[in-house]
Amino acid sequence: MIPLDPVPQPIDTLPLRGSPGNVALVDRAGHLDFAELEVLTGAVAAWLAGQGLTPGARVASWLPKTRLACVLPMAAPRAGLIHVPINPVLKRAQVAHILADSGADRLVTQAARASSLEAGDVPAGCRLALEDEAVSDDVMPPSSADTDVLAAILYTSGSTGRPKGVMLSHANLWLGAISVGHYLKLLPADRVLGVLPLSFDYGQNQLFSTWAAGASVAPLDYLTARDVIKAVDRVEATTLAGVPPLWVQLLEAEWPVETAARLKRLTNSGGALTPGMIRALRQRFAQADLYPMYGLTEAFRSTYLAPELVDAHPEAIGRAIPFAEVMAVRADGSRAAPGEPGELVHAGPLVAQGYWHDAERTALRFRSAPGWAEHGGTAVWSGDTVIEGEDGLFRFVGRDDEMIKSAGNRISPTEVEEAVLSGGEAVEAVAIGVPDARLGQAIVVVARASVDAGTAEAGLRERLRRELPSFMQPSRYEWRDGLPRNANGKLDRAALKAEMTS
Repeated sequence: MIPLDPVPQPIDTLPLRGSPGNVALVDRAGHLDFAELEVLTGAVAAWLAGQGLTPGARVASWLPKTRLACVLPMAAPRAGLIHVPINPVLKRAQVAHILADSGADRLVTQAARASSLEAGDVPAGCRLALEDEAVSDDVMPPSSADTDVLAAILYTSGSTGRPKGVMLSHANLWLGAISVGHYLKLLPADRVLGVLPLSFDYGQNQLFSTWAAGASVAPLDYLTARDVIKAVDRVEATTLAGVPPLWVQLLEAEWPVETAARLKRLTNSGGALTPGMIRALRQRFAQADLYPMYGLTEAFRSTYLAPELVDAHPEAIGRAIPFAEVMAVRADGSRAAPGEPGELVHAGPLVAQGYWHDAERTALRFRSAPGWAEHGGTAVWSGDTVIEGEDGLFRFVGRDDEMIKSAGNRISPTEVEEAVLSGGEAVEAVAIGVPDARLGQAIVVVARASVDAGTAEAGLRERLRRELPSFMQPSRYEWRDGLPRNANGKLDRAALKAEMTS
C-alpha cells in the first residue's frame, strides 16, 4: 500500500514510481511499461519545449483516451507549461470558450476534431497541433519544479455562467494521487479500467493514483455497458470507478459470473449512490470493496466511506480523505455541533489555487479557513450542507446552489439557458434538474416560445443536437404563455423548481 508521505513531488515524476519492467498502460497498441512511460513522457515534453512557448503557457488537449492524452498531464508540466484538458464529448462552442478563457497557446487534437471548428473558434494566438506531430527524438528528463507552480487548469461548470477553470498545482495533483492510492489500497498487481473522462479530476486521478501505486491503467472510451464488461474481462481489471448513471447501466446488463468476480474494488463519485444501488452492487460484485466518495474539483476530493462501513451507513459520505480537513461550519463561522447542519468546508493542501482569471468567483468560493481549523490559509467553502454525526461520519443534506448534476456531470443551468435562447425559438427559459432514476437528474427546460410551441421545440432539439454535448441535452420542454417572476421582477426559479420537482 502507498505510504502517506506528505512531501509532494513534481507530478511529472510519477513514471518513476513504478518498477521499470512493470506494466503501466494497457491500450489497443499493447502494453507500455514504466520505463517506456517515462521515455514517452520525456519525448512529448521535449516536443512541447521545442514549440517556442514561454514558461506557464497553456497547452490544451481535445483528445480521446490515446497514449498522448494519458501522458500530456505529465509532459506539459515537465516542459514548464500548463495542461488544459478538454472533454472530448464537448462541441465546438464549448471548446472555443475554454480556449479563449484559458488563453491557450496550443491545441493538441486530431484532424477530424480540428475540422469541426469554425472561424473564430481558435483564438488568434493559439496554434493547432495534430496528435501525430507530437513526437521528438529527444527525451526531457524529469523536472525539479516548485510544487506550488501551476500544472493544470481543469474546467468545471458553476451555478451561473460558463465553465470556469480550476487552477491545480503540482502539489495538488501529487498529494491527490498519494491520498487516493493509499485509501484505496492499490497495489502494483492491480489493473484499473479507466472509463471516466481524463478532463475530470476524478478521471485524471485514476491515472495518477494508479501510477503512484506502481499499478497499471487501461483507459477505455466506451459506448455501451457491454463495452465496459468486455473490457473488464479483456484487460483483467481489478478496479472500476464510475458515476451513478453508469452503475445503473452496468447493473442492468448481463455479467458473466467469472467477469464480475475479477473486480476487487469499485469506487463512486459524481453523485450519491442510493441504498438500493448499494445493495445491488454488493449483490452483483460480492467480492469487491465498495468506496463511495464525495468531492468537488476545487478541493479534488473531500471524503470517502470505508468499505466496512457501507452496509451499515449507506447514506453517509464518510470521513475526510488523507491530507484533507473537512468540517461542518455554521453561518457565523463557528463549528456545527454533531448532528447540526452546516456548510461543508474543506481545508488543507488539496485546496486548489482558485479560478483562472476570475477573482470575483474565486473570492466567493475560496476564503480563509475558520480560525479554529487545524489548517490555516485558504479553504473551499463548498455551498453544500452536511451533518457530521456523533460517529464522525459526514452525511450530505443538500446543495445550496442551482447546479444540475446529470450522468456524473456538473451542468450550469445558465449555460443551457443561453444555448436555448441563442437561436430565437424561445424568448425566456429556465433550466431545472429534476430527479431521474438513470441520470441522477434530468434537464427540464421551462420556456416561453417565440412561435408555435411545437415548431419551437422541433427546431430547438435539432439545433441543440449540433451545439451541445449529449449530457447537456434537455430531456423535456414545458411550454408556458408566461413564466413566474419574484418581487424583484426576476424569473422565479425557486417556484419553477418546486413545481417541477414536487
